[in-house]
Amino acid sequence: MKIAVLYGGISGEREVSLSSGQGIINALKDKGHEVLGIDFNPNDLSNIVNLNVDLVYIGLHGKFGEDGRIQGLLDMLGLPYVGSGVLASALAMDKAKAKQVFKMNDIPLAKSEVYAVTPANNTEQIAEKISQAFQPPFVIKPNKEGSTLGLTIVRDAEQIADAVHNAAASDDTILVEEFIKGRELTVAVMGQKGEEEALPIIEIIPRNGFYDYESKYAPGGSEHIVPAVIDEETTSKIKSYAVLAHQSLGCEVYSRVDFILTEENLPVILEVNTLPGMTPTSLFPDAAKSIGIDYGEMIEKFVSLTMENRK
Repeated sequence: MKIAVLYGGISGEREVSLSSGQGIINALKDKGHEVLGIDFNPNDLSNIVNLNVDLVYIGLHGKFGEDGRIQGLLDMLGLPYVGSGVLASALAMDKAKAKQVFKMNDIPLAKSEVYAVTPANNTEQIAEKISQAFQPPFVIKPNKEGSTLGLTIVRDAEQIADAVHNAAASDDTILVEEFIKGRELTVAVMGQKGEEEALPIIEIIPRNGFYDYESKYAPGGSEHIVPAVIDEETTSKIKSYAVLAHQSLGCEVYSRVDFILTEENLPVILEVNTLPGMTPTSLFPDAAKSIGIDYGEMIEKFVSLTMENRK
């Protein structure tokens, strides 16, 4: 097939996307496809509008790639693409909206509140409201951002103002969540629509105590335990929540669902990633590898699932 791979982009996750894109391009070439790599820039869409390919593989992360906008453009152009459509992408990227969907489906959540930055509700006023509503520790982050960009774990009330400014630099909507202490888990989900399955659960142990940007992407930044050492009943519950989250948002082909397993053994959902990282240190490839699917086979599986779903 002739496949275009969109990667790079202009979001804060550009460097990650460059790495993901190169891995995807190499894997597709190894499988015999004719591949056209495009370093995507939303300010110049001519190379997208004039595309003549069988399929588009979106290797973008963050804004303009993961939020439904590029998916909408490809839909209008009649170009099939790997992964979730406009609505699922937009919902998953909007953490507050996704939480509403999770709540409707009885998936356990952390207590949270959303604050919109407006002329009448500036960052100083928001910081004051947060200090009255939450007791440290809690998390302040942009509502629409990935890779923990703009995120602060507030352990002291004096951090609130800076944390709000940090989050507001990425988004005009700020999400505040209670801090859930526990084990960091993630679940890769893949399959035809309505027949998705969860891959083995991964436990993430960051080298620096928090799964931040460096822990995610620097070599040796974190340890991945696959499968996570969890009792059978809890494992089954987490996997079912992961598939339910994927399906309730309307995701397609693949996604990755992040959880915290509390000290009381309760899985609390954090978010769904519709375009999870595909770098050498990424989690989804590790989950696939644990069941005997290497990187190239995994990428090819996504392509074949996409084509099957479109029949």
